[in-house]
Amino acid sequence: MGVTQLNLEFRFQGKKLRGFSCELIRSPYGVFPERVLTTACQIMVPILLSGLGMMTAGLVMNKVQHWPVFVEVKELLTLVPPLVGLKGNLEMTLASRLSTAANTGQIDDPQEQHRVISSNLALVQVQATVVGLLAALAALLLGAVSREELDLAKMGLLCASSVLTAFFAALALGMLMVCIVIGARKLRVNPDNIATPIAASLGDLITLSILALVSSFFYKHKDSWYLTPLVCVAFLTLTPVWGIIVKQSPPIMKILKFGWFPIILAMVVSSFGGLILSKTISEPQYQGMAVFTPIICGVGGNLVAIQTSRISTYLHIWSTPGVLPLWMKRFWPNPCSTFCSSEINSMSARVLLFLVIPGHLIFFLVVYLVEGHSVTSSKTFVVLYLLAGLIQVTILLYLADVMVRLTWHQGLDPDSHCIPYLTGLGDLLGTGLLALCFLLDWLLRSKAELDGLSELVSGPP
Repeated sequence: MGVTQLNLEFRFQGKKLRGFSCELIRSPYGVFPERVLTTACQIMVPILLSGLGMMTAGLVMNKVQHWPVFVEVKELLTLVPPLVGLKGNLEMTLASRLSTAANTGQIDDPQEQHRVISSNLALVQVQATVVGLLAALAALLLGAVSREELDLAKMGLLCASSVLTAFFAALALGMLMVCIVIGARKLRVNPDNIATPIAASLGDLITLSILALVSSFFYKHKDSWYLTPLVCVAFLTLTPVWGIIVKQSPPIMKILKFGWFPIILAMVVSSFGGLILSKTISEPQYQGMAVFTPIICGVGGNLVAIQTSRISTYLHIWSTPGVLPLWMKRFWPNPCSTFCSSEINSMSARVLLFLVIPGHLIFFLVVYLVEGHSVTSSKTFVVLYLLAGLIQVTILLYLADVMVRLTWHQGLDPDSHCIPYLTGLGDLLGTGLLALCFLLDWLLRSKAELDGLSELVSGPP
């Protein structure tokens, strides 16, 4: 179905019309077309910036894993992926909602802009507080299943650190997202292409830094038994205040009432990725796991969040909730249509997929130059790592196409219901595939060493 776009510009002098111009644009794909090069350029710069942020987070993770609090309270490592994943559950979801609001003109009016922004920020604070506490409880549960029981002091430290980290990270990143989306709107840049990767550019670093500092503070004051429960209670009592602010926007209030399942399930999925990380990070054959985990998880989450946000905006502009366009009627599309058709969303999927290999190569090179002694330079590992990143993003982009269609058909907003699932799954896929890369590389190197020894033994004296 083609769409014709008519742009009119009127020129007034006082109250008198002095002239006008008319521009008629015909799009055969049902949406105003974007050039492939324009889309790639708008996406590439934020992705590279986010990659630098994720690399820095990986280097920070490589350092803080040896801090006394992380050595003694192993559950903090289990907590890292779900807390870092909150940028996908909350901030990137917020960025997607605000991008859709910007592209549909909802924040052009100053009064409406204030209402939309304040209610969205208040919603994120409620979700961050509650999910932060639940993430700590999930880490405790997984730790209890796999290791010895924790004492009350460590439980309090874990819960207070998680709540405080989630709250302040959500506040900082939420304000950043508001500035980015409004700025992009004024500069006539599509915020769908830049907002979510910029959320990730500082998200990992801010979250890890706050978690390391806060947990170390509580560890130093672990004798003050009342401190951690007081922090948890204080931040939980603020949630009704944020709820009152959310009430001024009925659509956001609906998300507060019924939007918990996606972010809680995504948090649980990310927690299993955290369990993999905590089990492998200290093993010699997985050396470098701490550095590459934020990168592979972050790249996959960023790219799928961009695609989800773009498809959601596309549907908000050209359809109504519950009704899919004729060319998107199939709930389980052929993967070829997701990546190889002439549709605008397929074009963006190809652009995102083509960025995976060059992006990971750049990130790997920078990490190797900075931390060459602590990461493997094996060509086998590089190939396995790039293959893992490509598999991860391919799966996520296809699932994004499927999930947005199913969510829209149910009358739900994909911005709030799809991104948490996909980024949580991206964390689990990324951590699992990365661990598999290290394991396969170690096995292949061990086999090569054994073959070399056997040749020496069997050789002539």
